[in-house]
Amino acid sequence: MVEKIDFHTVFSGLKQILGPYANNLVIKNDEIDEFYLDTNFTMKNKKPMYFGSVKINKKYVSFHLMPVYIFPGLLKNISPQLKRRMQGKSCFNFTSVDPALFQELNDLTRQGYNRYGEEGYL
Repeated sequence: MVEKIDFHTVFSGLKQILGPYANNLVIKNDEIDEFYLDTNFTMKNKKPMYFGSVKINKKYVSFHLMPVYIFPGLLKNISPQLKRRMQGKSCFNFTSVDPALFQELNDLTRQGYNRYGEEGYL
């Protein structure tokens, strides 16, 4: 018998990383399977600047963090374990809760938020 992975637990843990920033950002979506934050900064195309999101997909839970795409230098000190979770330039995929990697992702999110603030993107 195949054990069903509880992606809602993974989602909840990753959402807790983004949650503290919701008061200063714009919640675009807050559903049971997706949490999405934009900034208050309007880009040249008249759309808000994306900050990050968590989404339950079919085979994993994705955590997107746009500051690492805009400022790739933020990734220079991430662990090889977190690097292996990356898909593309700003997405990290998880199938289970990993407290150490979630803490590292929490630190990276804080750094990204602070960098957005320094650049006037909040």
